[in-house]
Amino acid sequence: MRILLANKYFYARGGDCVYTIALKDLLEKNGHKVAIFSMQHPKNFNSEFDIYWPSNVEYGEATNKNLLEKIIRPIYSAEVKKSWLQLIQDFKPDVVHLNNIHTQLSPLLAELAHKNGIPVFWTLHDFKLICPAYSFLRNGEICEDCLSNKLSVVKHRCIKNNVFASILGYTEAQVWSREKLENYTSKFICPSKFLKNKMQSAGFDASKMVHLSNFTKAEKITPIHEREDYYVYLGRLSQEKGMETLLQVATTLNYRLKVIGDGPLSKIMREKYSADNIEFMGHCTWETIQPILMKAKFMLIPTECYENNPLSVIEAHTLGTPVLGAQIGGIPELIRENENGMLFQAANKEELKNKIVQMMDKTDWDYTNIANIATKNYSGHAYYQELIKLYQTAQLN
Repeated sequence: MRILLANKYFYARGGDCVYTIALKDLLEKNGHKVAIFSMQHPKNFNSEFDIYWPSNVEYGEATNKNLLEKIIRPIYSAEVKKSWLQLIQDFKPDVVHLNNIHTQLSPLLAELAHKNGIPVFWTLHDFKLICPAYSFLRNGEICEDCLSNKLSVVKHRCIKNNVFASILGYTEAQVWSREKLENYTSKFICPSKFLKNKMQSAGFDASKMVHLSNFTKAEKITPIHEREDYYVYLGRLSQEKGMETLLQVATTLNYRLKVIGDGPLSKIMREKYSADNIEFMGHCTWETIQPILMKAKFMLIPTECYENNPLSVIEAHTLGTPVLGAQIGGIPELIRENENGMLFQAANKEELKNKIVQMMDKTDWDYTNIANIATKNYSGHAYYQELIKLYQTAQLN
């Protein structure tokens, strides 16, 4: 089968990128020919298909560089259209599989593939299709107003607290309406049941969606049973991830915390929480992260926003490492209380503190069982079997 994958970046920038790269390897390992469509970026991995990729547009830049292109990209881009159609013509895919294409590449990819008679599958890595601001957050609090009225994104200036950016997000949502997206897409792949339910709450057809949890490339390992006295945060250093709550609690405890990751709050947090028991390690490669996770008492995910299906939790479990997770979004779907971790109420400092103490004191974790179950449930082999059934069903139709 010839499969065309699309994601706006092609390097390990975030979970969507890690998934796309891993999916490419998984499909090729099973004998399929895979093409990649992305956006030009200096950090991208090499690809024989990068001659087709449109120019890079960064919305985080505080300049007016490529301003016109920034405005039109989410709606319609002649450059993206030409490049995408040329790749479709040359590669002749049997299936198109979209990932994080919002804004820089846009659902134009789905429309053009559909019009060329190619089945389209779309793995949803976030809530963009039902929340123009991606996160269901307003002023740091959960907000679901856009489930019923997308105009709320403008009313509350939800995107960067900027009226122009919010209007652009609203326009994007109106142009790429639910009806259009359902028409162009064979199946939306929802990594969490939570996301699937939220899509249905926004009016999306349940028959268009399938729940298929993320997978890991991890091979079966023998977990380390003699754990060291520290716990780990692995993720982005930003407000919605619960970093302030975590670090405020961590400074009141004597346990060592290793913070792995980077983000907008990195410099501020390093200066504000320079306690002896907190080590900020910055961005690390998986080769560095893996042994740290394997020796940790547990990993902590204190997020205060809706998470989808965090790869970090799955990866920790495949190493036999328990996870203490906030009871929000799709996280509870991955954690079985006292078996592979514990849960606490998001943003509740007192409960978080108590659960950290419980996790550190607990000595009867079955690390081997945690690893075995995770490796079985989230293996690439199991994921491939389900995904290929989806592909084949669409081809038959």
